[in-house]
Amino acid sequence: MSGRVFGSPMFLGFDHLEQMLERASKGASDGYPPYNIEQMASNKLRITLAVAGFRMDDLQITQEDNQLVIRGRQVEEGEERIYLHRGIASRQFQKAFVLAEGIEIGGAWLDNGLLHIDLFRPQPEVRVKRIEIRQPAQTQAPAASAPAIKPRAPQMLHRVEDIESN
Repeated sequence: MSGRVFGSPMFLGFDHLEQMLERASKGASDGYPPYNIEQMASNKLRITLAVAGFRMDDLQITQEDNQLVIRGRQVEEGEERIYLHRGIASRQFQKAFVLAEGIEIGGAWLDNGLLHIDLFRPQPEVRVKRIEIRQPAQTQAPAASAPAIKPRAPQMLHRVEDIESN
């Protein structure tokens, strides 16, 4: 990743998404098909795979537990071709991405040889709960036979001038 997305101290505990993306990009042993992961918004990601030569019928996208799995397999039709040079890959592939808890798949589309898959994390419902402030609970009830303590009347302070005049 080029920069820390959740590096702010105000986002404690959100670094799991960034770590998940780093693990997914490092864990891919085969680089085919090449792909990008873009952050479209604070809660939206897009995975784009280069699948030139694949039709919609050749591609399958599934969610298996916490994994997004993309499979591609081209069906050879008609007569066999004789290639003098074959530089366009047409092999089958399987690419899996581990999804963090709460990540949902928004949709997928194929456009000009690129397969786009949008992922998003729904915004949590903001709940405000008012907490009542109570008086501390008394641990002992006052004894009925004990005399009540009366507060003393405040004593008057005399000014120095009043004392000297006496």
